[in-house]
Amino acid sequence: MSENRKPLLGFVSKVPSGTALGNSGKTHCPLCMGLFKAPRLLPCLHTVCTTCLEQLEPFSVVDLRGGDSDTSSEGSIFQELNLQPQIGILCPVCDAQVDLPMGGVKALTIDHLAMNDVMLESLRGEGQGLVCDLCSDREVEKRCQTCKANLCHFCCQAHRRQRKTTYHTMVDLKDLKGYSRIGKPILCSAHPAEELRLFCELCDRPVCRDCVVGEHREHPCDFTSNVIHKHGDSVRELLKGTQPHVEALEEALDQIKRMNGALQQRVEAVAANVRTFSEGYIKAIEEHRDKLLKQLEDIRVHKENSLQLQKAQLEQLLADMRTGVEFTEHLLTSGSDLEILITKGVVVERLRKLNKVEYSARPGVNDKICFSPQEKAGLCHGYEVYGTINTKEVDPAKCVLQGEDLHKAREKQTASFTLLCKDAMGESMGRGGDNVQVAVVPKDKKDSPIRTMVQDNKDGTYSVSFTPKEPGVYTVWVCIKEQHVQGSPFTMTVRRKHRPHAGVFHCCTFCSSGGQKTARCACGGTMPGGYLGCGHGHKGHPGRPHWSCCGKFNEKSECTWVGGQSTPRSLLRTVAL
Repeated sequence: MSENRKPLLGFVSKVPSGTALGNSGKTHCPLCMGLFKAPRLLPCLHTVCTTCLEQLEPFSVVDLRGGDSDTSSEGSIFQELNLQPQIGILCPVCDAQVDLPMGGVKALTIDHLAMNDVMLESLRGEGQGLVCDLCSDREVEKRCQTCKANLCHFCCQAHRRQRKTTYHTMVDLKDLKGYSRIGKPILCSAHPAEELRLFCELCDRPVCRDCVVGEHREHPCDFTSNVIHKHGDSVRELLKGTQPHVEALEEALDQIKRMNGALQQRVEAVAANVRTFSEGYIKAIEEHRDKLLKQLEDIRVHKENSLQLQKAQLEQLLADMRTGVEFTEHLLTSGSDLEILITKGVVVERLRKLNKVEYSARPGVNDKICFSPQEKAGLCHGYEVYGTINTKEVDPAKCVLQGEDLHKAREKQTASFTLLCKDAMGESMGRGGDNVQVAVVPKDKKDSPIRTMVQDNKDGTYSVSFTPKEPGVYTVWVCIKEQHVQGSPFTMTVRRKHRPHAGVFHCCTFCSSGGQKTARCACGGTMPGGYLGCGHGHKGHPGRPHWSCCGKFNEKSECTWVGGQSTPRSLLRTVAL
């Protein structure tokens, strides 16, 4: 039951938990699974026995519409509004809400069609034997087609003896098995002795003769046989509009079923791919693991052998040294002058030879073995695997700084260089992960270092970049493990931003100015006839193209003209024009 469906006190549901609800046929109750007994038709068009419905757990409809209040508060509300509480139940088949009428479950519509089906099934021997409609004691043998009553042998004889029913048509029960309807007459609930034969158009429901002369006296009424066509046609029209929805829903469900099947197949296929991939990947990782462990064992054996060899050599050298020291000390303390002089040559030769032996006071190998789990290790059975064992150790003295010009830069322009890390043997590390520290500090403002960026390229190189904001001299520190690398620190000169040329790159002033006499050039050349600028082959012409503003010969060079020291700015503009 949902949170909003609050049961009324005193009612207990008889529905077993976990029971699957659903019609097992047109004649069996979805709750008790037996043949219908006084079946009631719910608004959702599902049919349930009256007794089974009465055993369902009811709830207050008011609670469904917004009440979390308890029963006592509900009662006070109804009393204040002078209303009767609306009781509801849930359909045991589709869980639809059913608002019970004032009379409760017994006021719901009787499903006469289901009752007829139950009688037919019982008649065919598929259910329990029919009981006489009159005595309700003996099994049925005949049926009065006029009264539509099922009678036992005794009641059938009594039925024939009565004058009123003498000429009624009696049929053996076995002869009714081919019939589609053998239901009892439908009697009026208000007048149980009268059969419903008429239909009230105003109230839209069947009525009996007593109803017509009673509460339906002035209502338009007619026999059911006369109005069935009109109402039947309206139902058929509505059915006609509903059937396409049934077909569409069936098709939709069929598509969902097919899609679900396809989904299951696809999931199974993908799951198989995942398992195959995972199993292969696991095997590749396990093989890679074994290779790494084998490599680690080989490194251990190699280093231990080197240490053992160094140990043996040092032990032998130590023994030789001790022998030499002990013999010499004994000679000097115990030998005579002549004995010392006689053995001096051998002793000196031996001690000199021992003193010349080179040896390392430190172990020849180190314990620098590290595992890099994020470093690519190539392919293993087609799978990319990660994790390498490295024994190299970066040597700051072997590292190299690379760049076009490490000592020059421009203000407000990004400068960069590369640090190549090497080990003690001068070989590239081939991996990243080192603690590289870089500082760029102005010489005149040591407390204002420039922000630097260090990018680990994961291949043993590090890209360093920075942007000096002002010109001047800067000191650059590059350290690894708090030790300066080779070439650090170094000085970098930051010049002003590249200055563009203010003049023109020309062959001569005469050509570029269109023959103006007042145009001048920074080369200092002049022409006869009052021309203040240079001309081909005349005095001061450099003999090749040059800039009119500063006289430089390189077209892509930086302009060095400074106002007041070379060609006047006004004349430069004239030349530029």
